[in-house]
Amino acid sequence: MSETWILLGATSSMARAMARELAGSGATLILAGRDMDDLRATAADCTARGAVSARAMRFDARNPESFQPIIDATDGDNIVNCAVFVGSMPPQDRIDADPSLIDGVVMDSFTGPARFLQMLAPRIEANGAGTIVGVGSVAGDRGRVGNYVYGAAKAGFATYLSGLRNRLTRAGGHVVTVKPGFVDTAMTWGIEGMFLVAPPEAVARSILRAVDRKRDVIYTPFFWRFIMAIIRAIPERVFKKLSI
Repeated sequence: MSETWILLGATSSMARAMARELAGSGATLILAGRDMDDLRATAADCTARGAVSARAMRFDARNPESFQPIIDATDGDNIVNCAVFVGSMPPQDRIDADPSLIDGVVMDSFTGPARFLQMLAPRIEANGAGTIVGVGSVAGDRGRVGNYVYGAAKAGFATYLSGLRNRLTRAGGHVVTVKPGFVDTAMTWGIEGMFLVAPPEAVARSILRAVDRKRDVIYTPFFWRFIMAIIRAIPERVFKKLSI
C-alpha cells in the first residue's frame, strides 16, 4: 500500500525541508498552503528529487471550504499521513493594541488545523494506519509576557493532539507532537533576543526520526526539553515578574 503525505503550511521553511526529505524517499506529496506560486515551485523541486508525485493545493486555516478538496485528493487505498506547519504570531504588542487579532492567531495556530485533522481522522481509522505530525511550539509550555496569545493557541493545539493520539492509537494510527525552539523561519526573522536558532533542515530530519521511532512528543533541537523543564519549574510568584 502506497503512502501519501499532506503537508499543511507547505510554504514554511520547515515544511519545505521535510518535503525534500520525503521526496528523496519516493513519497507522494500534497503541498498545501496559501501561496500557490511558491507551492508549485516546491512541488517541481520535489518531483525532481524523486517524489512519485507532488501536487500543490490551496489551504487556508481560516477557510474551512479549502479542507475537504485536500482530503478528497488522497487515494482511498493509500496510507495517508499529514504534517501541520500552520501558525501565525503577530507581535504581542500589536495584539494588545488590537485584540481582534487573537481570532486569526487561534484559527491559524489551533482551530483551523484541528478542524482539518478532525476531518482526516476517519480516513486514518478506516485504513488502520497513518501518521499525523503536529508542529506546535515551546511557547505553548508556559504563558510568557512576550507571546502569550500565540503560546495559548499552541498549548491548545498540543492538548488537542494528545487527545487525537489517544483516539487514533486504537485504530493503528499515530500522532507526533513537535515542539520546536527557535528555528530560522520567516516567523522568527527580525525578532530580538533569539538564541540557539536551528536550521529548518535539522528540524525536518528530527521530525522524520520521530515518525520512524513512533515518538509521541519531541522537542527540537533536543536541548529545549531541558530548557523548558527549567522554565516550567519556576514558581509562578517568581515567574510573573520575569521577562523571558
